[in-house]
Amino acid sequence: MIGRLKGILIHKAPPWLVVDVHGVGYELEVPMSTFYDLPELGREVFLFTHYAQKEDSVALYGFLREAERRLFRDVQKVSGVGAKIALAVLSGVSVDEFARLLHAGDSAALTRIPGIGKKTAERMLLELRDRAADFASGQGGGASLRGDAISEAITALQTLGYKPAEAERMAKKVAAEGDEAPAIIRKALQAALR
Repeated sequence: MIGRLKGILIHKAPPWLVVDVHGVGYELEVPMSTFYDLPELGREVFLFTHYAQKEDSVALYGFLREAERRLFRDVQKVSGVGAKIALAVLSGVSVDEFARLLHAGDSAALTRIPGIGKKTAERMLLELRDRAADFASGQGGGASLRGDAISEAITALQTLGYKPAEAERMAKKVAAEGDEAPAIIRKALQAALR
């Protein structure tokens, strides 16, 4: 339906953003891997998209890299996994790291991603291990977003499935002076996987 968007980034608040394409504002939900690398507001952005329509809702998801979109789609083919868990996977690990975890059969590391329990991790390993070599990506740097960075990070972590008290503990534990929300979120998610 909508395969990609190219426009001006006019709003971003993890995990949501709005892209203006010739006067039409598209609201997208993005994984933190994409959010980290977004340009500044007012800059042009190109996103691969995934359009999802359910009985009671329509959603548009955005990704800076085709490999992220492919992984997002493939993870949802696993029984019991939906968009929320697929976003959590991409927010918690890079595409390359996810492929490494699959190849190594590391279900313990997968269960540290919000929303993934032991059974789901085992299903992922069983159903996706053969495709692990197909996942290819390039992950990188950060983007900035100002405001109350810790509060924004806590909200984003809650959106990813963490309970409010846990999200607050995670964000405050890793936040350093001058950190923007994406940096706090990244550090919190990395710390959770250790």
